[in-house]
Amino acid sequence: MIAHLRGTVAGVAPDGAVIEVGGVGMRVQCTPGTLATLRLGESAQVATSLVVREDSLTLFGFASDDERNVFELLQTASGVGPRLALAMLAVHAPDALRRAVSTEDLNALTMVPGIGKKGAQRIVLEMKDRLGPPGDDGAGLPGRAAPRVPSWRDQVQSGLVNLGWPARDADQAIAALEDEGVIGGSGGDAVDVATVLRAALRKLSRQ
Repeated sequence: MIAHLRGTVAGVAPDGAVIEVGGVGMRVQCTPGTLATLRLGESAQVATSLVVREDSLTLFGFASDDERNVFELLQTASGVGPRLALAMLAVHAPDALRRAVSTEDLNALTMVPGIGKKGAQRIVLEMKDRLGPPGDDGAGLPGRAAPRVPSWRDQVQSGLVNLGWPARDADQAIAALEDEGVIGGSGGDAVDVATVLRAALRKLSRQ
């Protein structure tokens, strides 16, 4: 298993990045939150999970080991494959998912595109004893501050900047999407960051 990659960020796209390791460009599928931590031309390290299929080998990259571990655990639930697990982590941080499952917060889980009420109920039933309670990543230990999870706006702006757009243009595109009613929800967890990032890219490309 490839546990992590460390190398130079050679490319960034809305759904993933290319990290050059020893002269070889490794493509990794990532959440917008992970992409927001990557800078083109700079050194980076991502925790990884390799998904093997008959016709493909797909590498998924994460900002932390905890995020990677939750990604792999989620796939042990019925009907949850790597794409849906990645979508869950694009909408919710690992600890937010633990909280949603432990408190049976179906509304939080159905914010993820592809998860309906029945699917959310199944995930709660199957994952309640597997994910563990919130704080299992160690962020809740005394003397250790929990890391700030970037808001959806921070993630979208960082993703656009990583793709070469000026921060001012990125902010204007996000504001325009809000004015047009494209962005739904009033809180960060209610917004599908990947969808907003793609919509912002389409708007910027037409300018």
